[in-house]
Amino acid sequence: MDIEIKEILAKKILTESKGYLDVGFTHSLNPYSGCAFSCRYCYVREMPIQKFKEIPWGEWLDIKTNAAENYRNEIIKLRKKNKPVKIFMSSATDPYQPIERKVGITRGILEEMIENPPDFLQIQTRGPLITRDIDLLGKLKEKCEVLVSMTIETDREDIKQIFAPYAPGMKLRLKTLKEVHDAGIRTQASISPVLPFTPDFPKVLDGIVDRIWIDTLSIGDGSMGKRSERLGMATLFEEHGLSKWYQKDLHVRVKKYFHKYLPSEMIHVSKLEAFPKSKA
Repeated sequence: MDIEIKEILAKKILTESKGYLDVGFTHSLNPYSGCAFSCRYCYVREMPIQKFKEIPWGEWLDIKTNAAENYRNEIIKLRKKNKPVKIFMSSATDPYQPIERKVGITRGILEEMIENPPDFLQIQTRGPLITRDIDLLGKLKEKCEVLVSMTIETDREDIKQIFAPYAPGMKLRLKTLKEVHDAGIRTQASISPVLPFTPDFPKVLDGIVDRIWIDTLSIGDGSMGKRSERLGMATLFEEHGLSKWYQKDLHVRVKKYFHKYLPSEMIHVSKLEAFPKSKA
């Protein structure tokens, strides 16, 4: 897929948390605008950032070249006001875009965070490139709470190909999660959104994650399923004979199933449970 890539100067890099992120985070941080992974279910397709774009989602990417500098300036101001800083990176893109290997915007932000750490950082990604930054994450976790959350919607490659054909493979993501966990960094499997999985899915995650976050197209798209409906998800599930996986109570059934194999304190459900507050 051809992608239009532009370098831009962002006015700000930290955005105050609202809506679904208002569960323990104070700010979101997006090193890029747009996303090359172009997942078909992505709720950002229905947000203003895309609605007013002439180029389809997945075919454009803006690189915020001044992201690290902005972060430094903004967190210094927040600290002067004694404001807590608990960051979700990222809410409307993936911080480990394929081009991150070349431009290093996210790595630059992490380097700046070591000098000016937040109280808490959750990195939300599906990009295996995060293993490149294990050295920085190791240093950062000595200064603040760090959680690496890898999106693992399913353990089935065939399902991934239907819903997210341009995203990294599931086996590669699981390998990445294990590598980060083995490096002593807290990890989370974000089953977001829940897609059809094999009966062994909980066993696959056992031993490589500290937390499991369950999210569905009905409760996790920022508008209680309306964005997912507009994206045609019901039809897509139906076309592939998967309608039983597109149910309002799916999160209840999935949580119950995972409880059979993993401790209940590990498993959390989006929207229904606030993120634990930082110890800082």
